[in-house]
Amino acid sequence: MLRAAEGVELEDGIASFDEIQYVSTDDKTIIGVELHSGKNRIVRRIFEAMDYKVRKLDRTTFAGLTKKDLPRGRWRFLTEMEVNMLKMLTGKKRKAAAEMDLEE
Repeated sequence: MLRAAEGVELEDGIASFDEIQYVSTDDKTIIGVELHSGKNRIVRRIFEAMDYKVRKLDRTTFAGLTKKDLPRGRWRFLTEMEVNMLKMLTGKKRKAAAEMDLEE
């Protein structure tokens, strides 16, 4: 766990988790991680570089959104606040506003 937190050399540079911990003190096979990298398959690649195989991944949050209280295989509409937050994070609102200025 310390090695994953400190960083692992991959073909496209060093990758590490922001936080890493066991989900339960009883089961040392389930690990929770937090990271801010968008690199392709980064979680699997970090563990494979350390000779571990990831059996299952479960993303619990993404860009401030959570799937709390949402059963597996189900979906929900985003709230207006969530949509606005995503637009702010991606710059879509600013881009749309800039395009409107150009058209006027």
